[in-house]
Amino acid sequence: MPRMGFDRHLKELENDLLLLGSMVGKAIDRSTQAMKERDIALAKQVIEEDKLINCKRFEIEEKSIELMATQQPMARDLRIIVAVLNMIVDLERIGDHAAGNAKIVLMLGEEPPLKPLVDIPRMAVKTQEMLNRALGAFINRDSAEAINVINDDDEVDNLYDQVFRELLVFMAEDPHTISRATRLIWAAHNLERSADRVTNICERVLFVITGKSEELGSSNY
Repeated sequence: MPRMGFDRHLKELENDLLLLGSMVGKAIDRSTQAMKERDIALAKQVIEEDKLINCKRFEIEEKSIELMATQQPMARDLRIIVAVLNMIVDLERIGDHAAGNAKIVLMLGEEPPLKPLVDIPRMAVKTQEMLNRALGAFINRDSAEAINVINDDDEVDNLYDQVFRELLVFMAEDPHTISRATRLIWAAHNLERSADRVTNICERVLFVITGKSEELGSSNY
């Protein structure tokens, strides 16, 4: 394949990655909206559409492997493809976390709200913002922005700690709230882990640019 054709396929791969990122961002938004509004139908939609995220991940994986197997990419191109293979795993897992929060909505059902949701939606908005910026950093090969996104993970961690402490107080003061509070802690934890996954994506961005693999975020799990 001529270089021009290879570049076109590589660009298509990056566009597919952006599409997957958009699907995942929408899942975060909708699962959070479903939790705020106790929208069972929307929660079920998020769970069902997680299958589409999984399918898109495997489609990108197949394209990446085919490109490596048939085109013998040069070192920099190979880094891009390897990075994409890593990033789609993190994106798929973020989608799983969003679907997990949608399942929590189903668990909460018709139970009365424990409290107005404030910090969990803030965590969701920040995580979405980080995700969009991380993917933008990849497309623009912007190492400074990737590092900025990694540093912003502290904000999500702090919000999670705040949610956790507040819900522990509810459980200590009234044992009847334990079930609802525990489920909200799970939801906050899913968002905290999603933000960690975004930092993984940023580390892959830096790998593409520098050729070095380095753990800069708080967690890779």
